[in-house]
Amino acid sequence: MMRSMVVTLSFAILVFWNEQVQVEASNSVSAFVQNVIFSNRIAFFSKSYCPYCLRAKRMLAELNEKPFVVELDLRDDGYQIQSVLLDLIGRRTVPQVFVNGKHIGGSDDLSAAIQSGELQKLLSSS
Repeated sequence: MMRSMVVTLSFAILVFWNEQVQVEASNSVSAFVQNVIFSNRIAFFSKSYCPYCLRAKRMLAELNEKPFVVELDLRDDGYQIQSVLLDLIGRRTVPQVFVNGKHIGGSDDLSAAIQSGELQKLLSSS
């Protein structure tokens, strides 16, 4: 009987501890994403093989801009980062570009921001 109670209590502690670790890990991923977005002039969430990401990187390179790039497919927490992006902006697709903390969007959105002059305006305000 006593052994059964110890096992049950140990299991309950393990379950509680495991849930707490998962929440802390989730919070640390969220903190990482927020830090990337607000600590970099241009933050770029990407996948290394994505043709839309490559197109957006080319557009920025043509403007002589060097974004801070997070390659989600090369990170163990890439899927979690995409989930955080979904919570923040309602999208989990890549690329996702932020300029001075403002969400620009994907490749087509970046192209439109360049064409309209919005991107240059945001970049000059830093």
